[in-house]
Amino acid sequence: MDEPSFMDMALAEARAAAARDEVPVGAVLVDPQGRVLARAGNRPLELADPTAHAEILAIREAAKGLGRPRLDGCALYVTLEPCPMCAQAIALAHLGRLVFAAYDPKGGGVEHGPRIFDQPTCHHRPEWVGGVRESAAATLLREFFQARRIDSAPPLG
Repeated sequence: MDEPSFMDMALAEARAAAARDEVPVGAVLVDPQGRVLARAGNRPLELADPTAHAEILAIREAAKGLGRPRLDGCALYVTLEPCPMCAQAIALAHLGRLVFAAYDPKGGGVEHGPRIFDQPTCHHRPEWVGGVRESAAATLLREFFQARRIDSAPPLG
């Protein structure tokens, strides 16, 4: 499989998260041979866990399945630029590659915000690329939040 196919899987996880009323972020983690080790969508509301971001859930599942905390050479495909917490988890897991779709100027931790991988305290820096299927991911997020604003608007008149 290629990057767009893995990102399509991540987008499917994001759509499933939206259907659960979670912020639509999905992640797919693959081994160096391209085998899918884990798939996840956001679940902080469902699990009452503020750390239950798609990236964290996928990393946990893959590490548990492999029986080790380091995922050297593995790649993570995620629909939104990881937040600082997730970026640090990616570094701690020693992922080899990060591919994300939409950039997150307000909450991102890779290209925006604290730029975790650029910090001298970051001991592992994965190769990363952003903007893969950016439009599809951004549209999903925009529609999700727009629907919530309409639903919570006070009645007119």
